[in-house]
Amino acid sequence: MNESCIFCQIAQKKVAANIVYEDESFIAFHDINPQAPVHILIITKRHIPSAANLTDNDSDLIGQMVLRANSIAQEIGLDNNYRLVINVGKDAGQTVFHLHMHIIGGQVLGRIA
Repeated sequence: MNESCIFCQIAQKKVAANIVYEDESFIAFHDINPQAPVHILIITKRHIPSAANLTDNDSDLIGQMVLRANSIAQEIGLDNNYRLVINVGKDAGQTVFHLHMHIIGGQVLGRIA
């Protein structure tokens, strides 16, 4: 836990969030600045600054994160029309340095590449 990290504070329930999912490893909640009608963040409860800090020992964790994100998307009715995004580093748009994945949908999403 990083005391100055807002996502660690959310994971520890020290800061309120609109939580949609929680288990022993992850917590998911609505983004406070949504970029689409549906914009949920799934974070690791363990503080990991970014995907660049993952190691071989984290392969199960990141795999489970994707599976949980897929389940959340299905449960909230996104069917198979959503985007999963992990920004890595400031220049890529990462603004909170705690590993998180965006689940974005609810509208037609433009191409990114």
